[in-house]
Amino acid sequence: MTSLTSVAMTTSPASSASDEQVQRVAANLADVRARIVRCGRALESVRIVGVTKTFGADIVRAASVVGLRDIGENYVDELEEKRSATEDLDLTWYFLGAVQSNKISRITKAANVLCAVSRAKEIDKIARVRPAMAIYVQVDCTNGATRNGAPASDVAGLVELARARELNVRGLMTVAPPDVSGAREAFHITSDLADELGVVERSMGMSDDLEVACEFGTTEVRIGRALFGPRT
Repeated sequence: MTSLTSVAMTTSPASSASDEQVQRVAANLADVRARIVRCGRALESVRIVGVTKTFGADIVRAASVVGLRDIGENYVDELEEKRSATEDLDLTWYFLGAVQSNKISRITKAANVLCAVSRAKEIDKIARVRPAMAIYVQVDCTNGATRNGAPASDVAGLVELARARELNVRGLMTVAPPDVSGAREAFHITSDLADELGVVERSMGMSDDLEVACEFGTTEVRIGRALFGPRT
């Protein structure tokens, strides 16, 4: 594993990330990776998406310096601004927020992967403006307690529609309830659905429930606070 000293030395003079930011993100990334390994998972089996919501482009650059290439944003304005400010970096951008129909054209232009698709009309518009777009269908396992995601009973139909529209359905995504038992149920439902529908990726787990997600076979965790600290 790359040492903190060597990480700091690789920072480009053109980077706007400070040495302190690089060192802090490197240490936090090492902690996240250690948590994954303690779950009995191989590091290469779990993609880490760094969620930089409310942080600036300097944090994106710090993440890139320490080897994170997958970056997630919840708001299209931030996505556009940070992608433009870091276009010299080799990054894959994930849009994680609620999909608003009137912003789909902007989202699909700025993101490589759209992670929170939950309605048929979204699928139709995405297919029109960006054929073959990579998407995740979001599963709501909270019985309507959150405003994002489709009920588990609707997911198969949405995946079928997206495939018929020739979108690249990479997998399923869910945001679990905050309690452990609720998280376990949500991840179990989502993982089983992914198996049934023949999709490889299951984007499950964030800073607080990473271990539970690893237990249920997540292939991707979306980490903000555990990597970058409290949001501003």
